[in-house]
Amino acid sequence: MPESVLPPCPHLPLPGLELDWRHLHLFQADKRGGRFYFACLEYGQVLWQRRLPARAMLCLDRAFGADLRGDEPELQLCPAPYAAMAWIMAHAPEGVFLGNPRVHFQHYAGRMNEPRKAQRAWRSWACWALARVVRPQDPGDPRHEIQEPTLDEIAAALTAHGLRGEVDVWRAALEKAGQ
Repeated sequence: MPESVLPPCPHLPLPGLELDWRHLHLFQADKRGGRFYFACLEYGQVLWQRRLPARAMLCLDRAFGADLRGDEPELQLCPAPYAAMAWIMAHAPEGVFLGNPRVHFQHYAGRMNEPRKAQRAWRSWACWALARVVRPQDPGDPRHEIQEPTLDEIAAALTAHGLRGEVDVWRAALEKAGQ
C-alpha cells in the first residue's frame, strides 16, 4: 500500500468503485435515504484513506443527516457511524488537517436547521461527546454561548429523536472510545 494511502477505517464499508465528490451529487434532496447514507459512508472511507480525516468526518455528518426509518438494509449493514467518527478522530495521523472536532460538533449542534433539526442536532451532540473522550486536549469554544448537554441528556434525546437502538450504538462507541 502506498505510504500516502491510509489503511481503511474498520467501521466503514470499502467502496466498490473509485469515488469522488460527484458520487454524492447523484442524490437529489428528496432521495437521501438508505442509498445516500451508504454512499456517504463509502465516500467517507475514500476521504479517510486519502488522508483527509476532516473531510471524511464531514461526509459522516452527511450520513447522519440521511432520511432513514431504521429498517433500511444499508443501516442494518452499517449502523449509525458513531464508532467510525470516534475511530477517525483517534487515528488521524500527525500533520493532516483534522481541525477541532469538539468545536465543530458544538457549533454544528447549536446551528442546526431543518429537516429533522432535533434528530440531527442531538446526533451532533453525541459526536461532540465522543470528541471530548477521544480528544480531551481539544478545548470547546468559550465564545459560543450554548448549554452543553450531559451524557444522560444526549442519551434521552437520542432515544426520543433517533432510530430504534441508536442510543445503544452511540453508547458502545463512547465506551470503546474511553478505553
